[in-house]
Amino acid sequence: MKHLPFCVLLAALFFAAAPAPAEDIITAAQYFGQVADRYSQINDYEGTIAIATGREIMRGTIYFKTPSLLRVDFTSPPDQVIAFDGQTLTVYIPGYNAILSQAAADKPGAGSASLASREGLKMLKRNYTVTFESSPAPQSLEGATGETAVRLVLSRSSAAEGFKTIKLYVTPDTKLIRRIEGWTIAGDKLTFDFTGIKTNMGIPASRFVYDSPASANVYNNFLFKSDN
Repeated sequence: MKHLPFCVLLAALFFAAAPAPAEDIITAAQYFGQVADRYSQINDYEGTIAIATGREIMRGTIYFKTPSLLRVDFTSPPDQVIAFDGQTLTVYIPGYNAILSQAAADKPGAGSASLASREGLKMLKRNYTVTFESSPAPQSLEGATGETAVRLVLSRSSAAEGFKTIKLYVTPDTKLIRRIEGWTIAGDKLTFDFTGIKTNMGIPASRFVYDSPASANVYNNFLFKSDN
């Protein structure tokens, strides 16, 4: 009996040294791959978007159709529109009665109209390295009571990319992107919040053709000159 304490200690050391049951450990790259797989199943979506830059916040309804059709009808500023029909990017600014138009089909990468899409995620995978901000565990989403998100940090591997750093906030159960934060080379921050997203709604391509007001002043090739 006098040796019992040593036996107990030995047993405790044995169990402490025994391997723990195997647990699945996911890397940031694997988790990003799961998000990309989720978006590969999405043909179109619509929902609400809020875009914040500095103190300015724009809000509206976003429509997207693979591979690159995009439209945002803004409620703030009212009546402002961004539309990309696969050939032309159109921005209507009612405050200036102006249409900004850009032929984009002939430019490499011009079709990547949304990062929150299968094509956008493919671009990010090619040109950014991915890590977890702290861990794979979901964390509270700032400014959204009761919501959590897995936080991924993307750092550019090519100087050609417009965003130096990007953070993706992914809703754990749906694997949909809830928020995107991007920092430009100049240090400016842009935030895109997606809420109420409904997928595979059968949105027609005609939704992305914008019929601009006849009285608006049109400014062509405001981003770069067309080769045509």
